[in-house]
Amino acid sequence: MIFLTLDNEVSEMAHAPKADGSITRFINHHYRHFNAAALVDAAKGYHQHLNSGGKMMITLAGAMSTAELGLSLAEMIRQDKVHLISCTGANLEEDVFNLVAHDFYERVPHYRQLSPQDEEELLKRHMNRVTDTCIPEGEAMRRMETAMLEVWTAADQAGKRFFPHEFFYQVLLSGKYTEFYQIDPKDSWMLAAAEKNLPIIVPGWEDATLGNMYAAAVIRGDIKNVHTVRTGIEYMTWLAEFYTEASAKNSIGMFQIGGGIAGDFPICVVPMLHQDLQRNSVPLWGYFCQISDSTTSYGSYSGAVPNEKITWGKLGVETPKFIIESDATIVAPLIFAHVLGW
Repeated sequence: MIFLTLDNEVSEMAHAPKADGSITRFINHHYRHFNAAALVDAAKGYHQHLNSGGKMMITLAGAMSTAELGLSLAEMIRQDKVHLISCTGANLEEDVFNLVAHDFYERVPHYRQLSPQDEEELLKRHMNRVTDTCIPEGEAMRRMETAMLEVWTAADQAGKRFFPHEFFYQVLLSGKYTEFYQIDPKDSWMLAAAEKNLPIIVPGWEDATLGNMYAAAVIRGDIKNVHTVRTGIEYMTWLAEFYTEASAKNSIGMFQIGGGIAGDFPICVVPMLHQDLQRNSVPLWGYFCQISDSTTSYGSYSGAVPNEKITWGKLGVETPKFIIESDATIVAPLIFAHVLGW
């Protein structure tokens, strides 16, 4: 087996923007039809939504943090192109794993040829594979477990409760782990979000690695109150009030990367406000785009075309709607580059 250690030079080269906007010009010139044209339409729609005073939520499913989407997403956050993020627990933690353990990651370019025995060898070395990238348990996961246990237990003993992302913000902003940073901090979207105190929603956090570790800490008795970490329904109740207040001032758009709970959870807030709380004056989502490689099929929510969401009271007839059927690891950075004018 051949494994490649990731290095910082790759990160730096990938991040460097073209000052003359050459990426945007290339996209506008060459991306004229089919999914390519949909990408341009979605990017221009994103521009128009922001320019008209709208705000944007980005949802992250899959393993976009391990794909190092922070190389472009962090700058989107810093330039106020993103105002709310909904993500899986995996995306929340894996950006920070990469921040503190990047040099210990290994790339497996021939992952399709790995035998079950090869996979077992990775297990024995505590290298957790995500497609072509292996996350080191000791340097990434256990290091962050130590950090999180400090803030979890401190809050537990003080009788305080915080959301999962707020505990991450406490760790990142404390500066205690700066010595472990192994990438340029500007390429971490979580660090950019912490510095902005960006609102984040993390539905289903419990199924992430650190969610499992939190459950273990409760079982061991390290944490006495299982509710020290706020999750699930409390995220939805927070989002309901946030959306009600924010949408009264600005149209809120949704840029969905992948499917699953990261997108399904927050988009439901609008019909809930209308149908269950009778807040009928709350506007629908003002922009919608989904990047997905899930093709349209019977009963596939992730592959459903945006118009289906009209029947659920999530989008309106006039809502700008885009769907790009492609690989988000390729498409999302290009759209972000376009929005940033790179």
